[in-house]
Parts: sequence; C-alpha cells; structure tokens
Amino acid sequence: MSDASTRLLRLLSILQSRRDWPCADLAERIGVTPRTVRRDVQRLRDLGYPVHGTPEVAGGYRLGAGAVLPPLLLDDDEAVAVAVGLRTATGGSVTGIEEVSVRAMAKLEQVLPARLRRRANALHTFTVPLLRAAAAVDAHVLAAIAGACRDSERVRFGYRNHAGEESRRTVEPHRLVNASGRWYLLAWDIDRDDWRTFRVDRIQPPMSTGPRVPPRTPPEDAVDLVWRGVSSDAYEYQARVILRVPLVEAEERVSALSGALKPVDATSCELRTGAGTLDMLAIHLAMMGCDFEVLEPAELVERIRDMADRLGRAVR
Repeated sequence: MSDASTRLLRLLSILQSRRDWPCADLAERIGVTPRTVRRDVQRLRDLGYPVHGTPEVAGGYRLGAGAVLPPLLLDDDEAVAVAVGLRTATGGSVTGIEEVSVRAMAKLEQVLPARLRRRANALHTFTVPLLRAAAAVDAHVLAAIAGACRDSERVRFGYRNHAGEESRRTVEPHRLVNASGRWYLLAWDIDRDDWRTFRVDRIQPPMSTGPRVPPRTPPEDAVDLVWRGVSSDAYEYQARVILRVPLVEAEERVSALSGALKPVDATSCELRTGAGTLDMLAIHLAMMGCDFEVLEPAELVERIRDMADRLGRAVR
C-alpha cells in the first residue's frame, strides 16, 4: 500500500479507539503534521466516513456513526482472540447475539490465514468451559452500559434487587465486570452517594442516558469492589476472618463469589465473606477445612462457641 493509504487505515484505527481526539494528539500518534491530519480527515470524508469536528481549542475529531463500517485492523493474536470469542459467544450468557456471532465468525474464518485458523480451531476444540448456569443479559443493555462507561454519561434505569423490590436508580457507570458467568455494573449511585454494584440481568429497560460528567475514581480496583459487593456486602451478616493457610491455598478453597481474600503474611490471609444468618456463616467457615480466627463480628464468635458445644455433646 502507498504511504497515504497506510496512513488512512492507521487514522481510522486510532479514531475507533476512543470518542474524541485532538488534532495534535492524532498527529503525534501517526507521526505527521496537523496539516496532514486535516488533509487525511478530508480524504476519509470523501470516502464516506463520518468524521466530525469537535470543539477543541486547536481542533479535534470524532468518528461518528454512519452507513460505512470502517475496516477492522487486527494483528495475529487479536484475530485468533476474536475468532475464539465469537465461537464462545454462540453459547454465552449474553442473549440476542448468538445468530449474529455465527455469521460474523463465518466471515472472519473465511479470510483468516490457514495458520491462524488452525490456532483458533485448536484453542476452541480443546478448551472446555466449566461455568455454572447464569442469568442471561440483553446484548443491547450491555452495549448501552458499556457506552455510558466509555463516555462518562449518567444513566437512569429501573432495578430489581435480590428480594424482588423495584426502584429507579440514577448512576454514573464506571466499569462492567464479568464474574463466574454473571455481569455486574460498578457505578456511583447518585441518590445513595456511594459506590454500588448492580447485577446487569436485574437492570430493567428502558434506560435513559443523561449528561456527561467528569469520571470518578473508585477508592480501590473495580474488580475488588465488585468482588466484595457480591461476596459479603450484599448479605445481612458480614465477617472478617484470618485463615491460617497461605493465600494460594485459600484461593483453592474459596470461590470468587463466596469471599474476598487478601494476603497477611506467608502463612495466612484475610477473608471477607457474608451470609444470610450467623449459623450459615459459621458452617461456611467450618467447611473451609483449615484453622481460622474470627476478627469480626463478635456475635459470630459466640455463635461458633455455642455450635462447638452442641457438636461436642453430640459425639460424647
């Protein structure tokens, strides 16, 4: 390809990676002058691509939605990942994309070089997913939330909690997290004035997007926040416990949705978990199969003492 054609493809690829691009940033990424960027943008417009100007001080651009789909540039590893992902999507937890995933997969494999097709086939054929059945989510809802996260837009939606209670929520979406086949949204809840985790399959359309707002930074990693939200904070009783085993060993005993772990030292780690009753918490901890020390709550310590006495009497 000529230098100009290569530049146009590179410009399209960069414009797809985020919403707005200052002209100076585009010029730096491509290694040309701003004048060349403006000239290449006009070439893209002449070819039918909707590249819009943005109100930047020095000028900026945004790739808008249009009738022409820009070419997708993938390296070898990306092409294999997309091929395997499309095959997996045909039986995944996102509804409404199974048929289109099959069509897209057929188109992609038709143009994949033989060496990449063999890699994708091997990875898919010899990989067996071990996922429990999970509630399916609507692809349009998932895409709308992802777009709001990307563009830092407020979202308003109906929500049904685990008890079946319905409410209207206004949030500032931050990240989507997939855990054990379920999708969760981490967002700043405007009315609660705090970070909250929402199961996406419980979000009820229609959804409305509000104004763009400055993005917030959560106090810790998004995955950790969601992990704690679904494994302990969602329950009436929460416990903080020291497990007398190394973190690696504890991770084999504690599932991702039953507790959040963090290391203490080489031989112990801290577990945050929750349950609907103190008895369920005590049984859950006893079934870990390792020594532990309850840090909180104090009433759990008393419940475990009572349970130990009862079990002791049963075997005398």
